[in-house]
Amino acid sequence: MITGCSAGIGRATALRLAGRGWRVYASARSRRAIADLERAGCCTLELDVTDEHSMTAAVAAVERDEGAVGVLVNNAGYGESGALETIPLDAARRQFETNLFGPMRLIQLVVGGMREQRWGKIVNLGSMGGRLTLPGGGHYHATKYALEAISDLLRFELRGFGIDVILIEPGLITTRFAQTAVAGIARRRALTDHGAARHYERYEAAVANATVGAYDSPLRFFGGGPERVAEAIEAALRRRRARGRVPVTASARLAIATRRLVGDRGWDALLRTQVAPPS
Repeated sequence: MITGCSAGIGRATALRLAGRGWRVYASARSRRAIADLERAGCCTLELDVTDEHSMTAAVAAVERDEGAVGVLVNNAGYGESGALETIPLDAARRQFETNLFGPMRLIQLVVGGMREQRWGKIVNLGSMGGRLTLPGGGHYHATKYALEAISDLLRFELRGFGIDVILIEPGLITTRFAQTAVAGIARRRALTDHGAARHYERYEAAVANATVGAYDSPLRFFGGGPERVAEAIEAALRRRRARGRVPVTASARLAIATRRLVGDRGWDALLRTQVAPPS
């Protein structure tokens, strides 16, 4: 059962697993958006990870057909860029509902069936952004840091029931993620009149340029397409006991290692070479 299959990593994962013989339940907020996945051999579900009834109904449908969800891939999520002071708390809450609380609730819903059959795998789509923070991505990074903690805890709590928890940490992946993230900046400026916003105009413009520009810079050679993540997910699922954390692409491994090596002040200094901080 895979969430967020209308595009990007979720779609690529559904296609890869279905093509290799897995029985895949691909989901999205609208089944129309994933009609082609049904033609590719997936079962499709309407699932909104911010809606309790939707999540409960989707899990019940799989359990009715299969007895239990064998593998849950928590992929649905998005990022929204901008200076922390300027982002309304309602927008922050939406980010947490989608990226963190939705996955947590789905885990609660599927664990009972997994425990009964004494087997299951939970794959949480984290990010290298759960191990480091980049300018303008405060709430997104906060959700991914939290997902790291939840994954660590569940890996410990669920092992005795035969349930494995795997955290996937993609780096630069060529999806619509960057465009979605920076679109929020312009949208908020058009809809709100935040008194502090004028202090961050140049900063947020630089964040937008750096975020989108990373996918057109030489850094893209250290990244990859969503198929790279799908391949890593399948490899992890086929292992009897996969690593708890699976960085995907050289960009993820390099960024995580650099963050660990240079420390807090060194990381701040490195970021200042890319984006000038507000002042």
